[in-house]
Order: sequence, then structure tokens, then C-alpha cells
Amino acid sequence: MISYDQSRKILKKAKIKIKDETILSENSLNRVISDNIYSKINYPAGDNAAFDGFAVKSKDTNGIKKNSPKQFKIIGSIAAGTKSLNKKIKKYDAVEIMTGGIIPKGFDTIIPIEQIIFYPNKNNKKYILVNQKIKKFNHVRFAGSDFKKGEIIVKKNTIIQPNHILAFKTLGIKKIKVKKKINILFFSTGNEITDRNNVPNWKVRNSNSHYIKNLKENFLFNFKNGGILRDNHQNIYKSQIKKLISSDTDILITSGAVSAGKYDYIPSVVKTFKLSNYFKSVAIRPGKPILFAKIKGKQKAIFGLPGNPMSSSACFRFFVIPFMENILGLSDEQPIRATLKNSFSKKQNFTRFAKSKLSTTKNGKIEVEILHGQESFRVKSFVKSNIWSVLPAGKSKFKKGDILDCFFPNHSNQSLI
Repeated sequence: MISYDQSRKILKKAKIKIKDETILSENSLNRVISDNIYSKINYPAGDNAAFDGFAVKSKDTNGIKKNSPKQFKIIGSIAAGTKSLNKKIKKYDAVEIMTGGIIPKGFDTIIPIEQIIFYPNKNNKKYILVNQKIKKFNHVRFAGSDFKKGEIIVKKNTIIQPNHILAFKTLGIKKIKVKKKINILFFSTGNEITDRNNVPNWKVRNSNSHYIKNLKENFLFNFKNGGILRDNHQNIYKSQIKKLISSDTDILITSGAVSAGKYDYIPSVVKTFKLSNYFKSVAIRPGKPILFAKIKGKQKAIFGLPGNPMSSSACFRFFVIPFMENILGLSDEQPIRATLKNSFSKKQNFTRFAKSKLSTTKNGKIEVEILHGQESFRVKSFVKSNIWSVLPAGKSKFKKGDILDCFFPNHSNQSLI
């Protein structure tokens, strides 16, 4: 048995290669960018108005005082989305302009509509009266003030989020290069597993495959359910590994049959293949029997998760997801650090993944409560939880006020970086 830290080092070294593909930017949610994406344009494309009002030349307002206002002639109107005015600008000219309208050449400042006095009146708008000096560039949005041409929009190895897609569409980025989604083939194992609705008390409903399948909506992989391997299906499992080597599947995952029982054949079958990286059993709770292997000379990996739902969930979260993040080029996840609300004890030499509840106090302090029901068969506490707390090896007693590292259960912490 190896430590959790040792297992993480093996997973890092066992990185497999994933190819790139080009897709429409609007379909890129939760994909990983392969290269830096640069703006091809200035944004805004031209100097435009930040307020509804009137554009004037600031130097025309020099010397104007409240007791001696000056008439500025209205020579046109510009709305957002319309072509800018193309007239010769004379001294004391003004143009009506709406928010987002392109400021005509020659004008350099905006007087907001709330400050405008019309002359002779509102019903006969021929002039505006300016009764003070107006600063240059008042309420002007400059071309390229948000993004300049050639500026990085999003850096490589970033997981695309909806705000990134908004930027792509705003800046006219139609296609982007991303890492291909990782293909996972998943098998449940055991004679006790069933997909039927009505089951006797000696059978167990197949839940692990459905949990992991639905995680793909929050992450970066394609999921194929291979079905159920029974207790005498060693040869079928071996044939699936052989198929893995020549297929487009990247990772083969099983749930169950990985411990040391009479029908736990996953480790013995895996070890019949030439492997470049391998471990079996990690000093963790839940999920101690977990297995990992990389096929020697091939870009293929195998995980054997424990069959217990909580053990399977924890091992997928803390082994499979970090493995996928690494091969996609993502940086290590950063934990949410929270103050423990209640004391908890565990075995000193084991790393513990604890079902927990994250919350904030009125003064903004982040706290975490380790829930009752940490046994690996208990699902109720997992339903109540919203975070995994990680209690490292080397320490057995954790007191109220200790700081713990926490990780979201159903999606990566990557969005926090």
C-alpha cells in the first residue's frame, strides 16, 4: 500500500497524450484551449459615446462661463449601430449621439443629455446652450480600450466558461483549437449489481455508472457505459482491455472487483498486460483498494475503482479527475481553505476524504462542517454535503478551528484559479 501523495506522483508521471481539434467557439463550453487566443480586432472598434448626449469639440468650450453661454448648432444625430456622421465640422457645431454611437472625427467630448439646454426650446431643437468649459474626452469610450488587436483573450490550458464564449462572440472569434474530450469506457462489476427497478434485498442497484455519467456535464469527458461484468467475466474483461489498446477509448474504468476477495479479479487481469505505471491500494478512506495502470507503450490508462458508492465517488474525484486535468494540460487544482466547525478523528496514517458542508458566516468567514455518517456505504450524508474535506495523513485528531483543504464534489475547483 502506498500513500496518497505517492499515488499522485505516479499519476503525474503516467500522463497520456490527447490530440487537438478545432470547433466552433459557441460550442466550446467546458473544453480546454490548446493555444492562446488573441483578439483580431480592437474593441471597441471605434471611439464611441458612453452616454446619450451631444458630442462637441472641447476647445470650442474654452472661455465659456455660466453667465455667458454659447450656442452650438445641432448638425445631425447618430444612433448606436448607424454609420458615423461624415460632415465638415465647423466651430460651435454639435451632434446628437446615443450610447454606443461612433463619435464623428473632429469631436472629442460628450455632454450628457441631462445637462443639455435646448435653444430656442425643446420643441424646436436647433441649438444647444453650453454654459461651462467641457473637459476633453468626457464620457468617451476609446477604440481598443477593452481589447487591443493582438491582445490575449484567454490563455492556453484554460477551461472555457460562458464568460469566455461571450468574449469570443463579441470579438468575432469563430473557431478555436481545443483538446479533444477524453473518452471513458465504464463497467460496473459483480453478480449483485442490477439495472432493474424492483430488486430483492440481496441485489444492489447500479448507481455508480449513473453518477459518473452525469459528471461529464460538468467536466471534460465522453462517457460510454459498457454494462455489467459478472463474477465469472475475467476473460470478457481481458478482451475489453485488448480492445482498449486499438480503440479510441482513452481510459477504461471499472467499479468493484478490485479488492482481495474471491471474485475480485480486476488486479490479476490487469497485471497480465505490460504496464509502465501501476499501483494497487492507497492509504485513503474511503477507497483504499483503488487500482491504476498505464499500458506500456500505449496512450491508454486503466482505473479500478471500489464498488462501494462513496468509495467509487471519492476515488473518481481525487484520482480520475486530477489524472484527466493533468493530461489536458491544466494546472493543479487549488483548494478552498475553510475553518473546521467541529472536531473529527481518523487513523493517523490514512488520508481521509470527508463528506462535508461548506458555509459562510455573517462576517464572511468560510467554515466547513464534517457531517455525521462518514461510513462508505452511507449515501444520505453525501446528499447533504456540498464539499469534500481532505484530512491529510500524519495527523489523527482535527480540532474546531483547524484549516482544511476542500474540493467541490461534482466539478473541479479549476474555475477558482
